[in-house]
Amino acid sequence: MSLQHGSLGRIPIPAAMQITLTDKEAQICQLLDDCTKTLREERGIMTSCRIAGGWVRDKLLGASSNDIDITLSDMMGITFAEHLSEFALKKGIKTGSISKIAQNPDQSKHLETATFRLLGLDIDLVNLRSEEYAEDSRIPSEVTFGTPLQDALRRDTTINALFYNVHTREVEDHTGKGLEDLRNGVIRTPLPPRETFLDDPLRVLRCVRFASRFGFDIVPEIAEAAKDPVIQHALVTKVARERAGEELSKMMKGRDPLRAIQLIKDLSLYDSIFSVIPPHILATFSSPPASRDVAFTAAFITHNLLHANRTFPIPPLHPSYLSVIETDPTCRARMYLAAVLTPYKGISYPDKKKTPPAIEYIIRDVLKLGTQNHFLDGVPALFTSSAILQKPILTSERFPNVSQRVALGLLLREKVVHNPNTGSHWATSLLFSLIQELVPLYDLENDTLDVETATNVVETYNTFITKIEELDLPCTVEARPILDGREVVQALGVSKPGVWMGKTMAALLEWQLGNPGATKEMARVWLINEQQEGKIQTDDGTAEPFSKRARTK
Repeated sequence: MSLQHGSLGRIPIPAAMQITLTDKEAQICQLLDDCTKTLREERGIMTSCRIAGGWVRDKLLGASSNDIDITLSDMMGITFAEHLSEFALKKGIKTGSISKIAQNPDQSKHLETATFRLLGLDIDLVNLRSEEYAEDSRIPSEVTFGTPLQDALRRDTTINALFYNVHTREVEDHTGKGLEDLRNGVIRTPLPPRETFLDDPLRVLRCVRFASRFGFDIVPEIAEAAKDPVIQHALVTKVARERAGEELSKMMKGRDPLRAIQLIKDLSLYDSIFSVIPPHILATFSSPPASRDVAFTAAFITHNLLHANRTFPIPPLHPSYLSVIETDPTCRARMYLAAVLTPYKGISYPDKKKTPPAIEYIIRDVLKLGTQNHFLDGVPALFTSSAILQKPILTSERFPNVSQRVALGLLLREKVVHNPNTGSHWATSLLFSLIQELVPLYDLENDTLDVETATNVVETYNTFITKIEELDLPCTVEARPILDGREVVQALGVSKPGVWMGKTMAALLEWQLGNPGATKEMARVWLINEQQEGKIQTDDGTAEPFSKRARTK
């Protein structure tokens, strides 16, 4: 039994790869063709239009695409966009406002691009490119008008270097390999990989992403070049971290994150992606990171659990563990990202007067990922919650004076365990805690699992979540106090709330957990009794402390 061969495989390739235009796409192609004819006949302006890149690839694979990139011969994008907008208006077709995206070589934007909306689709217009690069920079030393072949050779992969000629309505494969590679499921660079990667080292990660997205095979020459220390150094020093982080984000949100992680492992790319930490910051870490093998172990376990691999010789997970992941695709992406960051588990570093987790630094400053998809706020919470939830036996030494329902309810209401504001859900927090407990039980080098111990761990977690549902606790994790602040003030006979209110509301929530089905009147009676017994004091005195875990939101 192997945990390392669970990727999803290759996508289906249509028997007859051909482009079938939608009505809107056909209308746009006709508009482009007519516009170029008019420019030639009335103004003597010669240009031709080709749709390039991802749209062509996806249409050949039978998929749809709402983004159309159009390349122009001998004309800048903004100039043609103005002509096209004027021409379309004469035909009774309104276009969106034209925006010009200027050249920005530092962000790998080497060509001026015009962009606008046409018939509900996003259109980008840019001239065919011919770029020359200096040896020590990924910024082209010269960008000029090019031929379709020159443009195709400067692209990242052959399957992304295909054109669709809007005038002839034919696919053009100027590299001579694009269609064949698409049919055979191959990722190949148009030029020798080392040259392509030195032009822009980010293309290493793009090859990984497309291989994982389509289940395609990377040619050995790419693998060899990707492992080259010169290329890996260039990936670290010549590529903005935002660009690398964006590629990683797309991998984690993509069709097969495990395939991407496997390739990162096989191509020795982990350090070039996740460990780009300045030495003066790394020196402040509370401990060195664990072996990167821990990352791949966590990823393999995550994948096998999420995909209910029946060759995985442990009991199936309780269905509730997977319910959130099936409805929230960003949750799955966070689980895989957290898995590959496992080597940094438990490490902190000083930041002003705080000691945040190192994982937060990696996500924010190394990968440049923010709270979109809840990466920055949700992933660190998974690690914090796993420390709280580990070994979830059904006794609660942490809450010796409360019932099991109250103890478990308070545990699930911990902010790091369940918090919609960070994308945290109690079920996925438990699942990640389970994954972390299984990591030490798997031997990556020998691809073996301690099945007996792993079975006991999974059964413990399944029993735990079964009890949570038996106690009807899922509906309580976001419950508000049965009485609001005004009603509490009235019940206690005071004129206004004070510093005592927070503790009182926490106590009320704790009481609710122990009294399911309680009414407002029952809550008022309980509050008054607590006040009479001195457990609630409505002045600045000290009342008996209540658990801080009963969040009132």
